[in-house]
Amino acid sequence: MELQTPTLSMLFEQLGLASDQASIDEFIAQHRLDKNVKLSEAPFWTEQQKKFLKEELINDAEWAEVFDELNEALHP
Repeated sequence: MELQTPTLSMLFEQLGLASDQASIDEFIAQHRLDKNVKLSEAPFWTEQQKKFLKEELINDAEWAEVFDELNEALHP
């Protein structure tokens, strides 16, 4: 069985969000964060999304690059 490398699209699917490129771009444009706000603490996440992000940041390095990509995109 071949494991897929996580992508930004896959992360958006995991978060229950639209995962096509146009939707991802729109989400990023509408949800900018101040530099002192952590990705997992952003006010626009639901409690379930925050929990997923926190747990995966702690437990699963597999998502690290994708989290970094989203974090950089949301912090101008």
